[in-house]
Parts: sequence; structure tokens; C-alpha cells
Amino acid sequence: MRKITTFIALAVISFTSIGCDRFLDIQPEGKVIPVSVEDYRKILTSAYSKYPIHKSLAALRTDEMVIDENTSDFPYYRELAMWKDSNYDAETKEFQWADFYTVIFYLNQAINEGSKTMKDSPEKNQILAEAYALRAYSYFDLVNLYAKPYNAATASADRGVPISLKADMEAVLKPSTVQEVYNQIHEDIEKAEGLMVEQQQAAGANYKFSKNALIAFNARLALYQGDWNKALYNAQAVLAVKGELSNLNTSNTAPNLYTSVESIMALDNPLNTNVQNVIFASPELISKYNSATDKRFGIYFEKNNNKYKVIKGGSNNFRVSFRTAELYFIKSEALLKLNRLDEAKEALLKVLANRYTPAGYTSVQNEISPMNASQFMSYLLDERFREFALEGHRWFDLRRADQKKIIHIVNGVEYILQQNDPRYTIEYPMSAKKNNPNL
Repeated sequence: MRKITTFIALAVISFTSIGCDRFLDIQPEGKVIPVSVEDYRKILTSAYSKYPIHKSLAALRTDEMVIDENTSDFPYYRELAMWKDSNYDAETKEFQWADFYTVIFYLNQAINEGSKTMKDSPEKNQILAEAYALRAYSYFDLVNLYAKPYNAATASADRGVPISLKADMEAVLKPSTVQEVYNQIHEDIEKAEGLMVEQQQAAGANYKFSKNALIAFNARLALYQGDWNKALYNAQAVLAVKGELSNLNTSNTAPNLYTSVESIMALDNPLNTNVQNVIFASPELISKYNSATDKRFGIYFEKNNNKYKVIKGGSNNFRVSFRTAELYFIKSEALLKLNRLDEAKEALLKVLANRYTPAGYTSVQNEISPMNASQFMSYLLDERFREFALEGHRWFDLRRADQKKIIHIVNGVEYILQQNDPRYTIEYPMSAKKNNPNL
């Protein structure tokens, strides 16, 4: 029997083995049919534990990093930094595809069968709510990796990803449109909202969805779809109950730690050890910081000869999916798009007061004060670059913003991702296309 890893609440988020796959070999003979809330909690925990570490790989496509050619893992990652999405070497790490659909398989099992077999209780509602929320989150990440950014004018024609709503690993699926995928995401979120019990998961259990995490997800979803009123509404709803920021003038605790006061949900591993060891922060990223006044600089980076290693990842302590600062950024951007420039500046400055020294903050205030809307939008995106460096946001931000030109040097050869390059949408992996002719 295969072993399934699962989270447990310890001083840090860690893993242990449980045998949940026995539930998924739907039988009749010699197997166990899941019935109770305990059974389905194990299945759901397995889904969480298998969630793909795709954001680490996406970082290799961004302007956040340069690849270190003097590491043993370099051959596994070099072609990702070259944006080579087809005919790549067998040793190249593939972007996760099957892993997402494995997670979705577990969630479909919990939703379709658990809703019928679990006895009614708050625990049942919470399990089903998390299953719907995590399925929505899975499709959100899938469609933002493997489809064009959401555009209301073209989403109904743009190719998205296959939608699977049944626990059938043998089904041969066809891609749905981007609009259909987003419709499914919204439908799952609405169902989760009606069932969710927990307002906020405790540290160590905050890899799981809660009401706060679900609303934060809704805010991000609205931001990506350009629904500014909804983005603002949801951002404010979270901040009304969880608005505390980590003050880096009084604490050296990284704001992306799962134990940070900012943590809302800590599922994703946006910079795992393998990728952390094969990259340096890019000179462009380093140049964006004022190392004398920006308190994030010393918490995020460590000098290594003439380069900088990223130290805000590399362990389960740095798992992060949603945190408070993101909601302030969403609020600021939504207000800006709604032509409420002064309020947009005020929202961003609440974060920056906790990120810069007092003298640095005064300088930032003076810099922002005379900005018009266009200038402030550029500044806001630069601050997102600084705040969420190597935290899993940058590739998606580049896609939804200007899709800028990026140059990587690999083995002395210059590789270019042109502005608006088609490779801003990752191709379906070769293994996925081989296994499914409909792709």
C-alpha cells in the first residue's frame, strides 16, 4: 500500500504518513469504504498534502532570479529558466499537471460521496466547505498556469483546462474554456461559503481553508478578473477581522512565516529547498530595494560573495497562500482602478509604514504624494515585486500586468522572453499530452 503524507499541527508544519489510499480503491472486496467524518478528513488531508509545489518552478520563469549553474541540480531546472516548454530533456522538471488532477480526484471523492455518507454535523460542513474551496483553488492555479490571463472579451473562446467533477482517474477529458473554468471556480466558492464553519485556522492547522482564507481567495480572484468592486469588498471584509501587519521595525519575523500575525492560510510552498539552492536573487530584484531603509531586505536576502541568496523560503515554516499584506495591496489596486487615488495611496502606506525605517517611510510618503494614477500604478507593482519576492506571485503578476521582456543567461547563452510572448502561457506538459490525445 502506498503511503500518503499529511500535515500535523506541530511547532512547524510537518508531515507524517497515513494510509488513506485504501479509501480510494473503491471495491467491493477487502477494501474500506469511507463513511465517517474521520474517514473523509483523512482523504481531505491527503489532498492538502499532495498540493503541487508549482510556484517554485514558476519562479524560474520570472525576473526575480538568476539560475546558479554551479549546483548539482542545475540540469533539472535550466530549461525552465529558458522557457523551453516543448521537446525538453527527460531530466528537466515538468510543471505539475497530473498532481493537480490527483488532488482534484480526492476532492471529488469527498464532495460526491462524503455529502451522502457523512452524518450531518458542523464537521461534515467544514470538510465539504474545504473540499469545494480547495477544488476551486486548484482550478484557479491550473487556469493561470496553462491558459491565457482572464480577459472578459475573449474568455469564452480562450482554451482553458479540463474540468473534472467526478472521482474518475481514467476519464479522458477535453479542455474547457477559460470562462467555463472561472465559472466553476465561482460555483465551488459559493458552495464553500455556505458550508464553512471555521473563521480562522490556528497556526499549524492553517494549511486548511477557513472563512478568512476563502474571502481572501475571492479578493484575489476578483483582482485577476478585473472586478474592482468585488475585489475591494472582499479585501475590506478580511481586513475588518484580520488586518494586523508584521512591524519589521520591531520584529525580524518574516511576514510570510506561517506563524506570522499576517498568516491567513499556509498551504503553498512557493520556494522549496531544491529551487532555493539553484537560484540567486536577480540584480533587477535587488536593485528595487533601498537596502538602508527597507527592513525587508535583510530578512529576505543574504549576501553570498557578490550575489544574494533568497532566505525567505526553503522550509515548511515559509508556507504561505494568503496573508494580510496581500489584502492591503488588493485594496489599494482596486481603489486605484475605481479612481479613488488618495484612498489607494493610504491603503498601501499602511503596509509600508511597517516595512521601512521611520526615515525611509517619510521618504516614501514624500515620493508617493505627488504621483498621478499612472505613476502610482507603476509604484504599486514595484512594491508588489518587493513585498512578495519569491513568494509565488510574480509570474502571475507579470502575466496579468505588462508581460514585460525578460532576459535570462544560461550557460553563457542569452534567452529572451519577449513582451507579450506566447510563452507567458505555459504549454500543457509533454507527459499530459502523451497520455491524453484530447490535449
